[in-house]
Amino acid sequence: MPRQLSAAAETFVARLDRVPLNRFHWRLLAISGLGWMFDAMDVLMLSFLLAPIGSEFKLDPGQRGLIGSATFVGMFFGAAVAGRLADRYGRRGIFTATLIVFSLGAALSALAPTYETLLAARVVAGLGLGGELPVAATLVSELSPRSQRGRMIVLLESFWAWGTILAGIVAVTVLPAYGWRGAFAIGALPALYVAYLRRALPESPRYLAERGRTPEADAVVRRIERAGGGALLTLAPVIAPVRAGKTRIAELLGGRYIRRTAMLWILWFGVVLTYYGMFLWIPSLLVARGFDDIRPGQANMLFFLSTLAQVPGYFSAAWLVERWGRKPTLVVYLLGTAVSAYMFGNVGAGTDTGNSGLVLLWLSLLSFFNLGAWGVVYTITPELYPTSVRATGAGVAAAVGRVGGIIGPYLTPVLVTAIAVNGTFAVFMALLVITAVAVAVLGEETRGRSLEEIAPEAEAA
Repeated sequence: MPRQLSAAAETFVARLDRVPLNRFHWRLLAISGLGWMFDAMDVLMLSFLLAPIGSEFKLDPGQRGLIGSATFVGMFFGAAVAGRLADRYGRRGIFTATLIVFSLGAALSALAPTYETLLAARVVAGLGLGGELPVAATLVSELSPRSQRGRMIVLLESFWAWGTILAGIVAVTVLPAYGWRGAFAIGALPALYVAYLRRALPESPRYLAERGRTPEADAVVRRIERAGGGALLTLAPVIAPVRAGKTRIAELLGGRYIRRTAMLWILWFGVVLTYYGMFLWIPSLLVARGFDDIRPGQANMLFFLSTLAQVPGYFSAAWLVERWGRKPTLVVYLLGTAVSAYMFGNVGAGTDTGNSGLVLLWLSLLSFFNLGAWGVVYTITPELYPTSVRATGAGVAAAVGRVGGIIGPYLTPVLVTAIAVNGTFAVFMALLVITAVAVAVLGEETRGRSLEEIAPEAEAA
């Protein structure tokens, strides 16, 4: 017969949910976010490096697009496999291992002697990158207090903006002096340092509890409580949450999870395809459009300036996600991305000249809304599944998205040739609207609810 637990008889997971943000959480965010930043730098540098790589290896546009697609092939397998491994062996170890694999891929990219070896190196980098992101989001989500969980994940994702800005800095400083190989090399060593720092991060108490390692889980919670000055809270008795037992992956595609899974798969596919289809090609498209006031060097600078809008995009989403909620914030930012994409695609359409001011405006709004949406995507994904399959569910959803990442970089030059830039961005707008409708119809609100309330473990016991 259910009974009400007193404050002193809470499970340690319930105690974890109400610990106020403290230095432990900020350190977790910083260490996790630095790896995220280097991941972003590596991926977004491709938009600047495709031209010099193509020149060295004498590649046509389709072969250049395959360089980006190779990265996403690795990300597809990395996301799917790492999520399952994190549910089986723990979040922390897989979290660190994926960043080391990514660093190895970045180093191999810098040393690649041929086009074919570069493609292989990009697959290796993608394995680490694709595996890290959903596992990192899962770990931070499980360690964050309930009232700030959404905000913490959006702030974690905001490090992608800093990585994008860093990619721009590398493009205008390192690339001219040391070439594309030097640019790839920059991303390898700092990421290894972050992997070293991550050894100090604890395992998720939720994962430990699910595995029956109650004393270890409680010790982690007490450590977090003490970091917030809650010395008296450490006297609370050790009460473990209900364990789910073994949950089959097939359950993600049946019962009450099928609606959530369908929404996430549509969301991830639409967001990833449009993001990489647009952002990896923007510098090249700016030059190809023939705007008389935008030269090749200025195109990189214009794109770099527009990425600065990603920072307020993330921070506004971080505020709204705990005020409006996940679902309305995500729908609004997806629709804002759709409108911005359409308007950018039509700047100067049908004329021989363009206005760099209008280009910068719509590119900035595209960055603002798109990256704000990304923050909410990473927030809601791990929230919708129970602990036993949380990383798996997040990883598989991300893997479905990476299919879009494989298609996007290769598809864009094909579409531009067939229907011009404005037609291409109209297609992206339509895909984003469809994605927003899927979230509005199939999505559910998770704001203010604990992970155990959203996906109760007891039902699977």
